[in-house]
Amino acid sequence: MADVEMKPVDEKKEEKKEEKPAEEKKSAPLTPVAEIKGNVALIERAVSTLEPRFTHRVLRSLTHLRKKLNDKVLQDAVHEVYRIDSPSKKALLVWLPDTSADHSMDIDPATAPSKQTPSEPLPEVEIYFRLLILHHLLTSPANYPKATRLAHETVEKIQALNRRSMDPIAAKVWYAVERAYELGGELADARPLFLAAQRTAALRHDDETEASLINRILRSYLQYSLYDQADKLVSKTSFPAAAGNPQHARYHYYLGRIKAVQLNYTAAHTNLQQAIRRAPPAKTAPGFYQAVHKLSIVVELLMGDIPERSLFRHPVLEEALAGYFEIVKAVRNGSLSQFQSTLSRYAAQFETDKTYTLIVRLRQNVIKTGIRRLSLSYSRISLRDICVKLHLDSEEDAEYIVGKAIRDGVIEGRIVHEKGWMECGGQKSGYGPEVSDVFSRRIAYCLELHNQSVKAMRYPLNAHRKELAAAEGAREREKELAKEIQEGGDLDDEGPDLGEGF
Repeated sequence: MADVEMKPVDEKKEEKKEEKPAEEKKSAPLTPVAEIKGNVALIERAVSTLEPRFTHRVLRSLTHLRKKLNDKVLQDAVHEVYRIDSPSKKALLVWLPDTSADHSMDIDPATAPSKQTPSEPLPEVEIYFRLLILHHLLTSPANYPKATRLAHETVEKIQALNRRSMDPIAAKVWYAVERAYELGGELADARPLFLAAQRTAALRHDDETEASLINRILRSYLQYSLYDQADKLVSKTSFPAAAGNPQHARYHYYLGRIKAVQLNYTAAHTNLQQAIRRAPPAKTAPGFYQAVHKLSIVVELLMGDIPERSLFRHPVLEEALAGYFEIVKAVRNGSLSQFQSTLSRYAAQFETDKTYTLIVRLRQNVIKTGIRRLSLSYSRISLRDICVKLHLDSEEDAEYIVGKAIRDGVIEGRIVHEKGWMECGGQKSGYGPEVSDVFSRRIAYCLELHNQSVKAMRYPLNAHRKELAAAEGAREREKELAKEIQEGGDLDDEGPDLGEGF
């Protein structure tokens, strides 16, 4: 047996030390310019292979990339991607500060070795750079007018090029256009532009752009409390089923707001649950996550349900839902005075969140909860005591509210008008049509979740061909095995002779 050569211990330690710096180099994060260049390569690959998933990968990195952008990063990226004499390069650098002094020491391209790109980048790359510059301009209030002009020019260029490979980037551009108008206080002026573009996108079957524009229009309507126009838009359009999860999340959130204002709390709650399920992770989009849960909590209270306490302990929601937690406690306790004091204390926050008008409607729910607690505690109670305990204005109000609660089935009992008291019946059973309706809603939600999960599944291209080849190979092996069995080749040749009759 050959001897194995053993390495000294010192050599092993040196090899390990050499491996560690290599691993550290690999784990080093990319610079913003290198990340932009990598995204440009992915966009060109998406156009050449007709695979939009590479473009979607680029757009998913936009959220964290735009936080690293500044004038120097964008200038360096444009200089490295485009040739010196490129017209697209000049058109992009117009929107950035003049950098002639910074690049005055550049080497003459005639004498220097050529490191420029061999060909002009694709139009999709220019639109991507315009999108990055647009997001960078929106970080400073002084650049809002400039951002609006860039947005108009970018939209005109997209419509002139009319390339289907540009559709995913165009959807993001429309979001930046809306953001520029909104920050400039001119969101209503952009509505005709959005409506015209939405009709064009619907005719071209551009699902991503159409979904983005429908959300832009709905946001414009809801920003100015035009709920009737928003409802008409929803009824006259069909949201593309092929749109991405972020667009679906926004659409369901806007639908939830519309249905809640229209007193359709069940539909609003369903849409808000869909928005929460389709939304990005809480740490990725905390603002949207908080906005959806604020509205969802109010809608749950209006439906007569109490949200779970664990929801208010979520690290992203704990501070944002402080006022809503106080409202939930007031509704749960049935204390009208606590509800009114909490409402006045957090009125400014509720106005900002645009949930104040919905929270005001909870007054009746607070009173109903208080009456339910009284009906469980007393077999007979006077209307005067109800008026005192619930802080109502008069006994007539108490009589009207108790009568409505009895008619709605909130409590079981009757009012004795001659003696001025309420006689309470027994506690309602835990079984009945209400429980059946709850189970039906849960089953429908689970079935819808299953159907949408199946639709969202992605399969590798031509995977069925591999399965067919494997099946054909298995059939060939079965034929060979059957042939061997028929010829007797499965018996042990070295074994004893078993005779002819075996």
